[in-house]
Amino acid sequence: MKKGFYLCTIFLLLMNFSCENIDEEIIQTEDEILIIKNPEDPVEEPKNFKILSLGDSYTLGQSVCETCNFPEQLKDSLLLNFDENTTINLKVIARTGWTTTNLINAISTENVSNDFDLVTLLIGVNNQFQRKAFSTYEAEFPALVSTSIQAAKNHKSNVIIVSIPDYAFTPFGSGNNAISQDLDHYNEFAKNYCENNRITFVNITDITRQGLINPALVAADNLHPSELAYTKFVQRLLPVALEKLEQN
Repeated sequence: MKKGFYLCTIFLLLMNFSCENIDEEIIQTEDEILIIKNPEDPVEEPKNFKILSLGDSYTLGQSVCETCNFPEQLKDSLLLNFDENTTINLKVIARTGWTTTNLINAISTENVSNDFDLVTLLIGVNNQFQRKAFSTYEAEFPALVSTSIQAAKNHKSNVIIVSIPDYAFTPFGSGNNAISQDLDHYNEFAKNYCENNRITFVNITDITRQGLINPALVAADNLHPSELAYTKFVQRLLPVALEKLEQN
């Protein structure tokens, strides 16, 4: 320790300085390497993220536990990748049976702020299921994307659009190919819109198309995704979401 101090003193005297004028703390390691640490260096503040998830039963997590849906699993997985002081506040606006129209109306009655660090949107299956005109989806999906961007600090880079699962591959859907063709039409429109507007689109539809050969991917109601299916959704979403939050 003395050797290091003497070297420091000699060096500073040659530079017309005095060790007494140093504002930094001098620390000497076991390897005799001097480390200069400035007490005024900022301490990293705890991160507090806000996530908004918009959608229908696939976002709410129909027929699975309250913490088993993909937004909750995504939140928990994200927390594992940050400091223990990091917090994530999750807001979900979703109901079983909601179409794009229902979701737009619900958002209009909510006091949705515009300071979310991440927004997810998964919507459209009930437009198909309830036989709504496709033109309604063509008009209302872009409107919901715009709303998502506004909520995400007006940055489209903070938004993730999730593809619609295919319920044809469940006992309820019984492998009905017409359902799959309809949903392909919806997903193709959403994907093209996102690509043309440089908005992140994550495909999870193929996961749900394993539902008939892997019943563990289907919830007990024989229609909705199971907890395992949502876990697989999160495996796709996590690296994308993590990158977006790290940019905030």
